[in-house]
Amino acid sequence: MRRVIIIGQPGSGKSTLARALGARTYLPVHHMDHIHWKAGWKERAPAEKVRMVEDIVAWDAWILEGNNTATAALRLARCDTVIWLDLPILTRLARVTKRSLRYLGRSRPDLPEGCPEQLDPAFFRYIWRTRDTGRAKLRAVFEAAPGHVTSLHFTSATTVRAFLEGLDTARAWGNLGIPHR
Repeated sequence: MRRVIIIGQPGSGKSTLARALGARTYLPVHHMDHIHWKAGWKERAPAEKVRMVEDIVAWDAWILEGNNTATAALRLARCDTVIWLDLPILTRLARVTKRSLRYLGRSRPDLPEGCPEQLDPAFFRYIWRTRDTGRAKLRAVFEAAPGHVTSLHFTSATTVRAFLEGLDTARAWGNLGIPHR
């Protein structure tokens, strides 16, 4: 596990898992939101986002969390592990509410400076409205992973915790093997 992509809908825990995985594996963590947004919630040009992802995936080791359809094939072609966090909508809405309140008015660690967190009803509507279509897009990305890629599909916080505990156990034994689904 040296080149990992983590995908999932808003509130699924992508950034949290990326940080936890980075701490355990010592791999550098990159957030797609840093690539997608500039200060002031200004979206980067598509070509600039592609260049930034190309720069990251050219490295020998990384964790890249987040979604961007335009760079999915590029990321899949270079990763050795893809993790899909596919958590229930109510769990995700609760998590987004909690993080919005926690960081209200400030930028989260997985966002660029100058992108303060807000309680945005439009974002909550987006999460609800895209619960099925967004999931279908992520399923397509997940299923497009080449055969040599380790594919992990987690549908609950419990399975994510068990995965991380498995890594802790493997590390304690000097082996960072990945438990499969």
